Amino acid sequence: MIEGSQLALSRFRRPGGAAGLVQRWLLIVIPLVGVWTVLDPLTYLGISIVREQYLGLFFGLALAAAFVTFPAFKSGPWDRVPLYDTGAALAGLAGGLYLMVEFPKLMFSGESNLAALILGVIAIGAVLEATRRILGLPLVLLVILFFLYARFSHLIPGLFGARGWSWERLIFFSYTDANSLLGLPLAVGATMVAAFVLFGEILFTTGGGKLFTDFALVTMGRFRGGPAKVSVVASSLFGTISGSAVANVAVDGIITIPMMKRAGYKPHVAAAVEAVASTGGQIMPPVMGVAAFVMADILGIPYAAVALAAVVPALLYYAALFIQIDLEAGKEGLKGLAPEEIPALGPILRMSWLVLVPLFVLVYTLFIIYLPPAKSALLAALAALGTALFQREVRQNLGNFLQVLENTGRVLLELTAILASAGFIIGVMTGTGLGAKLSLALAIMGEANVFLLLVMTAIVGLIMGMGMPTTAVYLLLAIFVAPALVKLGIVPLAAHLFIFYFGVISVITPPVAFATYTAAAIAGTDPMQTGWAGVRLGILGYIIPFLFVFSPALLLRGPSWEIALSVVTAVFGTWALGMALEGYFVRKLSFLQRLVVGMGGLGLLIPVGGGSDIAWVVNGIGAALALPLVFREWQKVATERALAVGATNPAQQD
Repeated sequence: MIEGSQLALSRFRRPGGAAGLVQRWLLIVIPLVGVWTVLDPLTYLGISIVREQYLGLFFGLALAAAFVTFPAFKSGPWDRVPLYDTGAALAGLAGGLYLMVEFPKLMFSGESNLAALILGVIAIGAVLEATRRILGLPLVLLVILFFLYARFSHLIPGLFGARGWSWERLIFFSYTDANSLLGLPLAVGATMVAAFVLFGEILFTTGGGKLFTDFALVTMGRFRGGPAKVSVVASSLFGTISGSAVANVAVDGIITIPMMKRAGYKPHVAAAVEAVASTGGQIMPPVMGVAAFVMADILGIPYAAVALAAVVPALLYYAALFIQIDLEAGKEGLKGLAPEEIPALGPILRMSWLVLVPLFVLVYTLFIIYLPPAKSALLAALAALGTALFQREVRQNLGNFLQVLENTGRVLLELTAILASAGFIIGVMTGTGLGAKLSLALAIMGEANVFLLLVMTAIVGLIMGMGMPTTAVYLLLAIFVAPALVKLGIVPLAAHLFIFYFGVISVITPPVAFATYTAAAIAGTDPMQTGWAGVRLGILGYIIPFLFVFSPALLLRGPSWEIALSVVTAVFGTWALGMALEGYFVRKLSFLQRLVVGMGGLGLLIPVGGGSDIAWVVNGIGAALALPLVFREWQKVATERALAVGATNPAQQD
């Protein structure tokens, strides 16, 4: 979720003078409105403000800031705000302020009026234009397609036909209804996401990012392939405060990729390691990507339940990556970092409480006392600020707290465009009944072959992720596909996590892989070569969703013994699969050996349970294939080493 000041500020307009001042204060106020919405202090004074009024203000400010911050074209202008963008910013602000003031009347009357229709056209057009500037055309075209469906669905024969809406109804509904623009996606963005982004920015500003990297250097730097292991550890730790793969690459990659190259990793492998490690930030609890918060609201369960279920899959994802880079280092004879490149442990330990205290507050409030996620994030942010006050050098970093708010507001601009566009699509889906019809059609298809439906869903998620952010992909598939998966007997949480996973790993999947492209640019290597290396390193991200869909033991659901056994066999399966992909264990493996150990690894990955005894058979076959080969290879190398030692030291033989 964090795309703070470290990320490509060249994407943003930096005007001077009055325009620059207006831009800055708009960005600062946006997260403050989010905090105000979460705390809702007026209720304690007996003043009733409905959620949609807060959302109207948040939406209007974000639209205004978007037109001031993002130029209409790549050619600019970048140093000033032209008159047409000033007009667009004022129009977007007016659309939001109207909703803030008039929503209670609109809600009770349910009837359109001229002002609402005019401002509705302006707001819809402003959202589409802001989305085009920030994210490009794919999501804009998709929203337009759904609008055209709502208007002309009466012309479509068969199951997907419906009573077409008039333009007046479509505009009024999309602009004012709590199931459309002012619906769940925008509400999550303005509350939970705003709170967590603010927490992440504060933690990063107080030195959290550097502490994570230094800790990774101390713990992993000295081992073989140390720089790559530093990348994995640092990115997984940074994933606790960031849900953005590109942000992780930008922050960690500038340190870890050069280190990996110096240690002997090929440039495309170094870039792939960082891209895959950074992508795991969106699936790594306790703070996952934006879509995870949306998921919790859609499912009507605490966010803590989503995060807890995601723990084992995320750890297996990172285990697969860690195992492969360790074996790669062994195969290539790579060493760890020199002692002078590893920071001293003492200063890290003395500063570690700056991160540990806020994270403890977050975990305690989320998982122990079950506070709402947004309030947990704000308390953690407050703890981060409190701990920072005890360190002079950190206090200096927090001297410009307004910059933290500005960075947070800049992130929320992009999210607001995504979530508002998704709200329009959801409104059409629910209002016309298209979502229910599509779910029925998919359920009928899935009755013939559930696995085929899952494969199709995974492919669609990967394709959509090439042009849209994870949150948008998840929202659309959650509406389109998840109900069909649930109807076929798949646990709802497993169905939604399945969709979520393929939206996430699209950023490392060629041909369009944003995290991979960012890492490749830092490494100065070929993006496509990097992309395919990333697919190999992140292989568990493509496999494990199919496993927990059929047997949710890996989501920590089921009897304790079943969960424990599934986790243990999955770890060994991950290890065996890593050996097969790298072609190395304690020495290089032949093609046949790789094939056998790979098949054994896949067999061990299958979790037991799920109402089928076949997993026991598959696990047994997997163990029978992999374990004897692994033991035999280890024994041969141990024997060869013993003979070599004996040959060089004849005295030891006496």
